[in-house]
Amino acid sequence: MYKLDIGWPKIPEYFTGQTFCVAVDSLHGLVYVGQRGDNVPKVLVFSEEGYFLYSWNNTVEMPHGIFVLNTATDSSVWITDVGTGKYGHTVKQYSPSGKLMQILGTPGNAGSSLIPLQFDQPAEIFVEESGDIYVVDGDGGMNNRLLKLSNDYKEIWLTGTNGTGIGQFKIPHSVTVDPFGRVWVADRDNKRIQVFDKITGEWLGSWSSCFSEDGPYSVRFTANYKYLIVAQLNINRLAILAAPPVGSIGDCFMVSTVQLADETKPHLVDVDKKSGAVYVAEIGAQQVQKYIPLS
Repeated sequence: MYKLDIGWPKIPEYFTGQTFCVAVDSLHGLVYVGQRGDNVPKVLVFSEEGYFLYSWNNTVEMPHGIFVLNTATDSSVWITDVGTGKYGHTVKQYSPSGKLMQILGTPGNAGSSLIPLQFDQPAEIFVEESGDIYVVDGDGGMNNRLLKLSNDYKEIWLTGTNGTGIGQFKIPHSVTVDPFGRVWVADRDNKRIQVFDKITGEWLGSWSSCFSEDGPYSVRFTANYKYLIVAQLNINRLAILAAPPVGSIGDCFMVSTVQLADETKPHLVDVDKKSGAVYVAEIGAQQVQKYIPLS
């Protein structure tokens, strides 16, 4: 279903750290990459053709997840920061050029699950065009939860504690929302995907049978929402699952896989909603790769 674009990026040497996350601004043809390391730029910006454009570094410590929001009036880049220094444990909004616009959480302070906006290693964020925000909080910290915030950063609902039961999480690692009002969470260490109602936060179902070998690290829909693309870091694989239509979640069905090279370690992915291209942030290979749909 996909082939590797060996010409992306044009100059791979711009990747100088560990590439943890990638986000596509399909409206403007931009690709944002978050990387970690000492004395490396934390955010790199490329064109969708693979040309390096610019980088920025301000107030980003250890990026984990990255997301681009386009509205009618502007664009912004959201980053979850799991650092332990003065910028960490936060979810931050930046302008496309790297100007800090908003901080959620208390920088440098790991939070407890009792306070909605006190994060502990927040893993990823998804923002709807309405401005509603979904955060999976818990890349190994005290919190294991899914939080929905309004566009003025007030809690709408919060669900999840540490555990293996229904609606509990062990490292909720990635989150995305479909057009049918469902929130999909990669419950990494429980080796399952859990699904929630975006209005109420109610649990709708879970998929585990596809993840006996390795848990899901990343969840993103294809541009037509027919398939869910899931990164599996430890087996260096992308799983392509059939997305259920409206109604029952049912159980997962693996349509296809993309096997990556050994030790690639795909961490998080994003999909270009215009071209359908899939970008994979690989912390083992220290690169982002682009896969183009064949049909």
